[in-house]
Amino acid sequence: MPNVVVPGNFRAAPPHVALGRDMIGPAPPEPLRALTVPSLLDRTVAAFADRPALSFQGRKWSYAQLAAQVERATAGLQQLGLRQGDRIGLCLPNTPYFVIFYYAALKAGLVVVNYNPLYVARELRQQIEDSNTTTMVVPDLAAIHDKVVAIESLTRIIVCPFAAALPKAKRMAFSLLKRGMLARPAYGERLVAYSRVVVDGAAPQPVAIDPGDIAVLQYTGGTTGRPKGAMLTHANLSINAQQTTHHMPSMRPGEERMMSVLPFFHVYAMTSVLNGGISMGCELILHPRFEIGAMMTSLVRDRPTIMHAVPTIYNAIATAAERNRVDISSLRVCVSGGAPLPAEVRERFQRLTGCRVIEGYGLTEASPAVTSNPPDGTIRPDSVGIVLQDTAVEIRALDDINRILPCGDRGEICVRGPQVMQGYLNRPEETAASFIDGALRTGDVGYLDVDGYLFVTDRIKDLIICSGYNVYPRIIEDALYEHPAVAEAIVIAIPDAYRGQAPMAFVTLREGELRSGDELRDFLRDKLSAIEMPVWVEIRTSLPKTVIGKLSRKELIAEVAAAKPV
Repeated sequence: MPNVVVPGNFRAAPPHVALGRDMIGPAPPEPLRALTVPSLLDRTVAAFADRPALSFQGRKWSYAQLAAQVERATAGLQQLGLRQGDRIGLCLPNTPYFVIFYYAALKAGLVVVNYNPLYVARELRQQIEDSNTTTMVVPDLAAIHDKVVAIESLTRIIVCPFAAALPKAKRMAFSLLKRGMLARPAYGERLVAYSRVVVDGAAPQPVAIDPGDIAVLQYTGGTTGRPKGAMLTHANLSINAQQTTHHMPSMRPGEERMMSVLPFFHVYAMTSVLNGGISMGCELILHPRFEIGAMMTSLVRDRPTIMHAVPTIYNAIATAAERNRVDISSLRVCVSGGAPLPAEVRERFQRLTGCRVIEGYGLTEASPAVTSNPPDGTIRPDSVGIVLQDTAVEIRALDDINRILPCGDRGEICVRGPQVMQGYLNRPEETAASFIDGALRTGDVGYLDVDGYLFVTDRIKDLIICSGYNVYPRIIEDALYEHPAVAEAIVIAIPDAYRGQAPMAFVTLREGELRSGDELRDFLRDKLSAIEMPVWVEIRTSLPKTVIGKLSRKELIAEVAAAKPV
């Protein structure tokens, strides 16, 4: 049987697919509806107006209060002259301002362009020009404000006062102790204060928005090359939010508290935490960045019930909880994405919380969620789970993309579904190259088992070709994680005069554990083949990470390339 998981009536599909749907719940999930993104908030406000929507450093906003701010911000954006289809950038950490302007912009029919506040000016400028962003929303933090203001092509910048979002006592302390962090905006026609945009009593003009309209330009490296804007529609995003919540039938609408530490400008958090959490009436516990001390305090004080995070965050929380004997048992549902979750990290976290950590898989071009292990069903070790509702996954041969492989064979993961992007902005050739027979090519390597569980083994671009053989970094990393001293591991390819390429490993060790690279290579000898054995294991005090905290290979690859090893 071809290795294809098909959308539609899953109970009439091949047996292994029907089994996957049965594990989610006894009844089929509700049909997916193509909605506008702001309607997710509107429906929740109608049901849970008095429930807490946002919690920021101890200050709370109800859904009614949030909705009122969104209405005023929508009117303010329109009064500034922004019209349907205009691009507005959000260069904000997780604060109430992000949530307000995200939904306000979409309600006004604007296209949101998410910006990483840690980008340098060159990266910001490149994305601004490519997307034709004309207006940007920033905090009054100098590190973000100053570099954005210096970009001349922006016609308007809305400045949000960071301290004003804090509880009164913290607001005063921040203003006194952190004043050096604050910018000094030169308000005028170009720089506009938040208070000028969000005016009490302002009412927006209705805008007719089609679910097929572009809602967000989400920039990504894609499967290859320079960052480009994935065009995600209202339907893409609203449906993916429904898919992720339908996959967790034990979620209690209007009752959950969701830890919101992953940055909303990243597609994972935008869908699973922001849109998904809002659609279910969750209280979003906002953290502007990941800092382990603040996280542990929040876990005790705010008692979150749901958390989406990446493996490095779960690892850090488990280590801190073990060291300080912190009770984090309030968590009921934990989801890991963005990178493979080592079994050792999963087991430690689960022992501490009694809460299962389920792993999922997705990519920006799919809004992003594609698969997830069922929270209330069977979890397969090392698997990223079963396909989400109305989603199709097929595995195609690496040497012949037109050939669909049988179960168990590794190939390129290809995806079909209502959450798949419309294409890349102004990149018709790259868009065409990202699809095969209508299926999105992910650039990831994996396989499906007979029950429809997906296993992701590597990125195509990360494959190491040793003497003509495919070597998968993930296999080597998993073997390294079996050693109790290894905290983190990354494997990359280095040039090899004889084999073409060879694997090299970088690791960090747990506190108090002293091991040499040679000892770790000895440990691997009965776990890896000779072709997979890393030629060198280098121990470091830290490894590079992306903005959402997942381990990143690219810095190490660049470092090794610059060193020109032989």
